[in-house]
Amino acid sequence: MAYKFLVNGALLVISSLARPSLCQQRRELELVDTPTGDQLTYHGGAVLTGDIPVSIVWYDSFSPEKKAVVVDFVESLTSKPALATPSVAQWWSTIHKVYLSNANAAGGGGGDTRVLLATQAADEQYSLGRSLTLGQVSQLAAGAAPGKGALVLVLTGADVVVEGFGSVRCGLHGADAGAGYACAWAGDAERQCPGQCAWQFAKPSYGPQDKPLAAPNGDVGVDGMMVTLASMVAGAVTNPFRDAYYQGEKDAALEACTACAGVYGSGSYPGYAGDVLVDKATGGSYNAIGAGGHKYLLPAVYDAAKPGCSTLV
Repeated sequence: MAYKFLVNGALLVISSLARPSLCQQRRELELVDTPTGDQLTYHGGAVLTGDIPVSIVWYDSFSPEKKAVVVDFVESLTSKPALATPSVAQWWSTIHKVYLSNANAAGGGGGDTRVLLATQAADEQYSLGRSLTLGQVSQLAAGAAPGKGALVLVLTGADVVVEGFGSVRCGLHGADAGAGYACAWAGDAERQCPGQCAWQFAKPSYGPQDKPLAAPNGDVGVDGMMVTLASMVAGAVTNPFRDAYYQGEKDAALEACTACAGVYGSGSYPGYAGDVLVDKATGGSYNAIGAGGHKYLLPAVYDAAKPGCSTLV
């Protein structure tokens, strides 16, 4: 089963796969159209909370500049204070307020959180080859030896082909319920499928063909990857084991950010990302600033109390 939807010229769907792997429970950002469903609600399961150690697996050769964009995002969630607004920390605070703290009140373990960058590992020699199955992505996550409550980010470079990347999916998150950790994957789409998985900053493959936004860090690959990664991180912490916050059937659910796909600023509608900010020096479009100064286009967060999508700008 899958919930499909058309947003801003990109066809998207959230679904899960039954194929077993170390990260057995998956949510994917895929490319297709969506019916409306019931409200996104809490189903009683655990969320990630407390200290969340994050491990990053770099699969391919990533430049220092690309790595810095990702690391700044992770460290800006809670570890480093925001120096400017709107900030990545504000985006995270919405996730905490709307989802994690409410889970705690309901007994789901969602107390205060602190996201900590724990380890980084580079696999520049393609130990599993340059073409990966979803099971191998999970294998890479498990190789980081995460503990209970951890989050592993598997990032694949422009030279790596992942099963279905660009044709049916742009990213995924899942978990090993037995070990108690979550994982998320996103890839650099600039060479393979920018119109599908970095469409905000490239000519979209579907829908309106308006001029794309300028990438906030001047890199379509990493900036597009960050849009997907942020959405997957939000899903991984608020619905890691398929039984916390979601909308629809648990195996094909919309989650905290995927319920607001394509929404980045106020006044958004299909084909228009909304009123976002523009860097006067570079022309890059963004709605959040990291503690290290990098800029990001982060997805809106669904807030059932409104109800609606909360944006930073």
